[in-house]
Amino acid sequence: MTLTIHVQYFAILREQRGLSRETLSTTAATAVELYTELQAKHGFSLPADRLRVAINDEFTAWNAPLRDGAAVVFIPPVAGG
Repeated sequence: MTLTIHVQYFAILREQRGLSRETLSTTAATAVELYTELQAKHGFSLPADRLRVAINDEFTAWNAPLRDGAAVVFIPPVAGG
């Protein structure tokens, strides 16, 4: 089944993608499948285990199921001091 997903990128992912958000069609069933697909397509340098993922404004596990129309945010580590 093909899902329509709204993705938002921050920090290095936004820089590597060249966009802060996009809407796309995918057959990915989970957040990790979606990130793996996007990583291969856009050349993201960070592995999934270095990121947090939120679906519909809630932090969630990488294996959480995606639903049509979901808003997914991939959040890289933040440096600061």
